[in-house]
Amino acid sequence: MKLHPVPASQGLQWVKLGARTFFRQPLAMAGLFFMFMAVVSVLSVIPLLGSLLAVALVPSATIGLMAASREAHAGRFPMPVLLITAFRDGMVKARPMLMLGAIYAVVLTALMGLATLAAPSDVPVIGPDTEVTPEMLRQAMFGPGMLVMMLLYIPVLMAFWHAPALVHWHGVSPVKSLFFSVLACWRNKAAMLVYGAGWVGVFLLGGLAISFLATLLGGVQALAMFMYPGILLLAAMFHTSVYFTFRDSFDTADEPVTLPDGQ
Repeated sequence: MKLHPVPASQGLQWVKLGARTFFRQPLAMAGLFFMFMAVVSVLSVIPLLGSLLAVALVPSATIGLMAASREAHAGRFPMPVLLITAFRDGMVKARPMLMLGAIYAVVLTALMGLATLAAPSDVPVIGPDTEVTPEMLRQAMFGPGMLVMMLLYIPVLMAFWHAPALVHWHGVSPVKSLFFSVLACWRNKAAMLVYGAGWVGVFLLGGLAISFLATLLGGVQALAMFMYPGILLLAAMFHTSVYFTFRDSFDTADEPVTLPDGQ
């Protein structure tokens, strides 16, 4: 297996392929993503360990959603059991995925700790009974802590982007998969930047469409009703496209996916 360089324009093709594949099986792809989010919500209720376990399961859920995307792209219906793809072949394959998840949980916890240390001590804590003001949101979203978190998370995101597929489908060890994932993302950085920008545009357009629809149907109350499920649907569509970024970044048995011009 070798790294496969792609042009920057392939990033836009990945966005198109993700959207097209999602709409081939919208109920199945959205349902699988909602199932994962439901599991994360349930686990997060458990004090301390629940949140860590939810984070540790992200790589396993990622390979499940990628397997579902592959099925949907091939014209087959992705069954719910695909969500546990990482655990269907016994502990031989499950153990490296669990190890990768544990590394992800430790790294993300460390990043959150660094972000907390970088945040000013006078920033108010937003709790369930806190009256949120625009200034509090601004400090939370654009404060030093959040900026540190975002900057440090970029290399982490690169390391774990292709790692689940490398570990599960190609038997690469968890540590080596992180290195190869960073290398592949950097090699195709132009395409990845276009890909990221494309999805930012999709989310912005989706948010505008939801806001416009909410305005027609009832204003603020309708906006609150449509915004959360709308974002989840867009997130499910985004995760559908992740498979194609891996498939085109490595020379494997699968041929790179392209679309005709103008599609």
